Amino acid sequence: QVQLVESGGGLVQAGGSLRLSCAASGRISGINVMGWYRQTPGERRELVATISTVGSANYADSVKGRFTISMDNAKKTMYLQMNSLKHEETAVYYCNARIYVWNSEYWGQGTQVTVSS
Repeated sequence: QVQLVESGGGLVQAGGSLRLSCAASGRISGINVMGWYRQTPGERRELVATISTVGSANYADSVKGRFTISMDNAKKTMYLQMNSLKHEETAVYYCNARIYVWNSEYWGQGTQVTVSS
């Protein structure tokens, strides 16, 4: 099992920045990919960015150039630097980890990001 704990959410003005963190614990050595997703009430959870343990990153088009995902591979701690935040990016942000050999994925409890207009 893998446990994920997010931190760093909060209230920020539009145009501001936040840095989210996700700390993984448990059987972290098997993690292949970690990622950030976000969800607003009544909407589907959507991909924000993912990063593999070899450093390959993938971003949603809407955040390219503003968000940066990174990972401390040894600790399996992941970060999301969010710049130039927009009001419509207010959401609960979730950390995700996938282990391919087990065909398993894990979710954190989420952290609220509120961007005031």
